Amino acid sequence: MNLLLLSNSRMPDAGYLAHAMGAVVEIASGCQQVVFFPFAGVTIGWDDYTQNVRTAFAPLGLSVVGAHTLESGDTGFSKSDLIFVGGGNTFRLLLECRQRGWLNKIRSAIAGGSPYMGSSAGSVLACPTIRTTNDMPIVDPKGLDALGLVPFQLNCHFTDHMPPGHQGETRRQRISEFLTLSPSERVIGLPEGDWIRVRDTEYRLGGPFTAWEFRHGCDPFSHQEGVAL
Repeated sequence: MNLLLLSNSRMPDAGYLAHAMGAVVEIASGCQQVVFFPFAGVTIGWDDYTQNVRTAFAPLGLSVVGAHTLESGDTGFSKSDLIFVGGGNTFRLLLECRQRGWLNKIRSAIAGGSPYMGSSAGSVLACPTIRTTNDMPIVDPKGLDALGLVPFQLNCHFTDHMPPGHQGETRRQRISEFLTLSPSERVIGLPEGDWIRVRDTEYRLGGPFTAWEFRHGCDPFSHQEGVAL
């Protein structure tokens, strides 16, 4: 497998994908086209979302086609294609991919050597399920099972920040609830600005910030850039 799983697509002081452009350039090496999945977009039109991605990839000389414009019978993939699944609402993303028959096509393409890049919801889609997303279930995706490309769950945009006076659960508490009911799972809390690079069965943390790993019955432990997960 050849995967790049980004926690987020932009930082406050940088443009779209700019904070991880070195990793993007590396996974896109040898590709000619990006097949972009805009289905997580809710308040942005899919054509507009695709155009944003087209602008970001133009300096790399890559063309971009929106998966929503492809015929249902067209896989849309070759080994020279980069599959890119963008962020937004994970439930909407999973529903559209399931209804349009894309889940098995993406798995088959990756097994055949196509690289996969996800951002936020697109990264969560690579997990066994989407049960550790931060999103509201604004649609029913007809099941929570996802692509199952990696053996762990991701919580993207992970943060320990709590506004003063806030009485809701912390992110760690929500992850603890998940692990209490699913004790065999493990969760990587991936902060904004970080990513996970997957090469075959090797998983390495990228980015400048501390990520956290959560397992049932254990104290969370931290990971730094370059560590194998």
